[in-house]
Amino acid sequence: MPSITPHGQAITEIAGGIDTHSDSHTAAVIDQVGRVLGSEQFPADAAGYVALLAWMRSFGRLVNVGVEGTGAYGAGLARLLRAERVQVVEVDRPDRKTRRFQGKSDPIDAVQAARTALAAERTGIPKQRDGRVEAVRNLRVARRSAVDQRADVQRQIKTLIVTAPDDLRERLRSLGVKDLITTCAHMRPDRTNTASPATAVKIALRSLARRHQHLTAEITNLDELLKPLVLSINPSLVAANGVGTDVAGQLLTTAGENHDRLTSEAAFAMLCGAAPIPASSGKTNRHRLNRGGDRQANKALHHVVLCRLRWDPRTRAYMERRTKDGLSKKEIIRCLKRYIARELYQLITTSNDLELAA
Repeated sequence: MPSITPHGQAITEIAGGIDTHSDSHTAAVIDQVGRVLGSEQFPADAAGYVALLAWMRSFGRLVNVGVEGTGAYGAGLARLLRAERVQVVEVDRPDRKTRRFQGKSDPIDAVQAARTALAAERTGIPKQRDGRVEAVRNLRVARRSAVDQRADVQRQIKTLIVTAPDDLRERLRSLGVKDLITTCAHMRPDRTNTASPATAVKIALRSLARRHQHLTAEITNLDELLKPLVLSINPSLVAANGVGTDVAGQLLTTAGENHDRLTSEAAFAMLCGAAPIPASSGKTNRHRLNRGGDRQANKALHHVVLCRLRWDPRTRAYMERRTKDGLSKKEIIRCLKRYIARELYQLITTSNDLELAA
């Protein structure tokens, strides 16, 4: 139903859709019965965002806007729309069947985003990216990259040792990681004899070892920044059994600053890939493994499970009881992930709600 102004004039209610890219955003507007009112392209900058919103509002009262990629190219636009009190919903890309029949172009995708937002199908509330949780996410991106690179460097060092000359290989192969890195970093090869494989491998090992040390220092520095930040956001989550700063930071990032967008602990478990998927048909009643969701959050839950299986008596007792029931270790871990997701969801939401109330 169209809105009525105090002067008795009807205001058309409209829905918008936006297909986002790095340099430009394409917007489309439809009315409440799905008719396309217009489409236009705008630059992906602050001035372009303002012009886009003004253009959409020129067609009527903007009810909601469906945006592709609110966590990527559409992040800046989503911030502006929220600041202007426009309801923003995250929409999925059109499926292959739809694209096969309709074709592919930016205006077509924008219209499809608008229709998806209007129908409220396959939509979600986007994360807010202007709070402390977003700061945690940014720092964790750098930390995870440094951790991955350090692991690669460590593998490369061990690979070089396998093919190194016998005397060097025998000296290094029995060392632990810490001693190995220190020994390789303090090597003094003859730089004038790089044509010799024995000298070249020492130079390579020293270079990799020093890179490993640099990455370790970088990770330590980021941890020093992350620990007080995560603790200030949700101390009860950090203090939970088996969680700690790293796991808490990941789960907070997954839930987002506006955790109320998750309607239940079941939704949080699904987001973490810890909720089984129904796979029943006819007389067969079963569930299958959920391989979707945030895999980093799933990894974090897996870490909590392993810690509790080692140190928590209740978790160990649960493992023994379910083993007697005939479940495998993998199946038991999946069950524990689901239970832990329920427990940690309560900590994430309750702690933040108390903070807001204070």
